[in-house]
Amino acid sequence: MSLAHTILGLLQQEERTGYDLKTNCFDRCIAHLWSADQAQIYRTLDKLVEQGWITCTIEIQHDRPNRKVYSLTEAGKAELIRWLQSPQPLPTLREPLLIQLFFAAQLPNEAIIHLLEQQLVARIEKLTECEKIELPTLDDESATREQIMQRLVLELVLRREQTYIDWLKTAIDVIHRQ
Repeated sequence: MSLAHTILGLLQQEERTGYDLKTNCFDRCIAHLWSADQAQIYRTLDKLVEQGWITCTIEIQHDRPNRKVYSLTEAGKAELIRWLQSPQPLPTLREPLLIQLFFAAQLPNEAIIHLLEQQLVARIEKLTECEKIELPTLDDESATREQIMQRLVLELVLRREQTYIDWLKTAIDVIHRQ
């Protein structure tokens, strides 16, 4: 998956500025799936314009700086559809905590438990944030197709975080018993 395809998908929903993409989409909507900083977003927007997948319209504002509003082109829609239909490889996982734990036998139990408890707090916070996302349930007949797809993704994120939390609690218990 690429940042470019994420942006194409967001622009398919509606025209947006780079600022809107960062604050309303990446920070508030899909942070639990994909993160990007402002500089990455603007660099990618420039590349997408160069490729002809999006256009940029400048809106003149008299009391503020002018706004660059980005929208999807037909070529961009075609690329998004092509990408949506492409199977994705399994991601390469990098789990710093698991590498630490793999080599942690030389640490005292208290140090290992401290690492695990810090991760547990962070995972609980992430789960709590994800639970606040308001989407209709999967059996809600008034939900749109887009909402159902987003809910399916959110369900996996919720389950993944809960599984990680359960595993951390088990790991803490195991270390306590040693």
